[in-house]
Amino acid sequence: MADIKDRHFEQDKVRNIGIIAHIDAGKTTTTERILYYTGRTHKIGDIDEGTTVMDWMKEERERGITIVSAATTTFWTPTEGLLKGIEHRINIIDTPGHVDFTAEVERSLRVLDGGITVLDAEEGVQSQSETVWRQADKYKVPRICFVNKMDKLGADFFATVKSIEDRLGANPAIMVLPIGSEQTYIGNVDLLTRKAYRWGSDELGAKFDVADDIPAEMRDQVEEFRHKLVEKISETDDSLIEKYLKSEEPTVEELRRALRRAVISYKLVPIYAGSSLRNKGVQPLLDAVVEYLPSPADLGEVHGHHPKTEAQEVRKLKEDEALSGLAFKIQNDPHVGKLTYFRVYSGKLESGSYVYNATKDIKERVGRLLLMHSNQREEIKEAYAGEIIAVVGLKDTGTGDTLSDEAHPIVLEKITFPEPVISLAIEPKTKSDQEKLGMALKRLMDEDPTFQVKANHETGQTIISGVGELQLEVKVHTMKEDFGVEANVGAPQVAYKETIKRQASGEGKYIRQSGGRGQYGHCFLRVTPKPRGEGYEFKDEIKGGAIPSEFIISIRKGIAETMENGIYLGYPMVDMDVAVYDGSFHEVDSSDIAFKIAASKALQVACKAADLTLLEPIMKVEVTTPSEFMGDVIGDLSAKRAQIIGTQEHGKATIILAMAPLAELSDYATTLRSMTQGRASYYMEPSHYDEVPVNIQEQMKAASTFTGRVE
Repeated sequence: MADIKDRHFEQDKVRNIGIIAHIDAGKTTTTERILYYTGRTHKIGDIDEGTTVMDWMKEERERGITIVSAATTTFWTPTEGLLKGIEHRINIIDTPGHVDFTAEVERSLRVLDGGITVLDAEEGVQSQSETVWRQADKYKVPRICFVNKMDKLGADFFATVKSIEDRLGANPAIMVLPIGSEQTYIGNVDLLTRKAYRWGSDELGAKFDVADDIPAEMRDQVEEFRHKLVEKISETDDSLIEKYLKSEEPTVEELRRALRRAVISYKLVPIYAGSSLRNKGVQPLLDAVVEYLPSPADLGEVHGHHPKTEAQEVRKLKEDEALSGLAFKIQNDPHVGKLTYFRVYSGKLESGSYVYNATKDIKERVGRLLLMHSNQREEIKEAYAGEIIAVVGLKDTGTGDTLSDEAHPIVLEKITFPEPVISLAIEPKTKSDQEKLGMALKRLMDEDPTFQVKANHETGQTIISGVGELQLEVKVHTMKEDFGVEANVGAPQVAYKETIKRQASGEGKYIRQSGGRGQYGHCFLRVTPKPRGEGYEFKDEIKGGAIPSEFIISIRKGIAETMENGIYLGYPMVDMDVAVYDGSFHEVDSSDIAFKIAASKALQVACKAADLTLLEPIMKVEVTTPSEFMGDVIGDLSAKRAQIIGTQEHGKATIILAMAPLAELSDYATTLRSMTQGRASYYMEPSHYDEVPVNIQEQMKAASTFTGRVE
């Protein structure tokens, strides 16, 4: 294969795609096959043997799961379609399927142009499939579905397509029909060309037979589904619908062009089938990526705003435009240091040049530019619009920051991440570990925006928080393996939050005379509840200079610190407006510290009058259990304060959907296994925060008073 450095592809011959799915649907296996068939690797990687290219971390290979999204670049020349024989460059990001690493999926989707959603042919659409689908909807990413594991016992292609319609609300365009199923699966019939693709003559699947001889028993079914496909595609295109109404058959070329437009505008989702592990069905999927998913040229432009004027800014996705791009991932590489993964939207970036971080209003120097192939890297001199690269040398740029031309600044839409719902205390074992711990935690926070760290000054412990137990377990393991930090870890704790139920006001006054210059701060605050999930907002309603503006900043700081430490049971406060509307100051004695203390006092008075309450994280839980255990599982969930939303039959299994408080779900895996003879499995993800029942709040208050946590 030619050296990437010599390649400068036209924008319409580039595809930036991600592979997204539920855990165990076969994303990494599919990616490994793509890399093998495109000539990027010369040996197929295997998850069970720990030889995959994309799962390169020791932790990933030990657990057999993807933890960090890995990027790679490869090349493909389609064997079919309008672009047959034209080489294309494909930048691929393989994302994790486990909900604890959802931030990796979120940031990858933000910078991708298209996606392949991999589904298990037996399981159909699962919970995490729905989650990643919604994330892709948020960033308007066109998709292709690949129904994987067609050779698996219980594989059902049409049931999976039905679940795509029902659970994802997508409009599927079935492109192939499988020949056989389960152990008899050997290939697919392409509905547009009426050709049969059969694998089997070559164990590695690189060679396959293409012929017009559709199995006799499938001919009627092929014609029926081809007719439906032509109808679906024609409905999205005015010129084709005219032909269709006149009973004229559109050509295959016309159908391909119309389907490409329909996919890019989210009207249709092409469905392909195969078995990545058995090396079947991957090459037609690659042809479809090139044929139907958008190139940077198809997307046309990117929108943002001017960092100073807030005016809307637009950039055409071309090389001759001013530079703009998004830093979407930070990774600490043992060989080159801090790597910033960067999507170039417009213009070009050169190594050794200076760029403007429009988000933070700073200039940064670009050291080296690297093309990443998982954890391997290849140095390049410049990167062009449409490329995904890694930059070495950016000191202060973080996830979600926009880099642009200083003369033409733009801030692109940021990436949003879920709130942490679980935390644990961590303390270093020795004095030398203490010094290393701070550095390790800072680096891990830079890499993962859902991982947060704060110090508990009362206990002297460091509290780390995240979106799941597995995520925190992996972070602690990484600290030990990569940074050599030995630490004692406490039991996971639920991340509660405090809020108020009604509006109230409070006065805070701090006066101190100590012989010389005194201290004087005085303010009135009003607190107002906000809807769940809306966060905190500070409002300055001071009229006529009752408090000088320099002290408003101190009031703001005092409020923020008090809210962080909590008033009710020591948990952070959320979902409320705090307005400072009156107060007084002293010409000589007023100071920053006096107003900070006054603001803290006023907030405590106001909140205590505003009916304080506690919020807890509620998880969306999905349990798949053999039907005979359904009653026991539902009974157990109900005892855990869960709200049962519904059940679905899936073969001999029942899927139970529920909303349950995280506090009740500790060690749920063990409980479920013992209740169902180890035959049930479950999945959970954070849903929202809700009020803790009053009786449980009373118990918690009594317990914390007993341990001296509150006054």
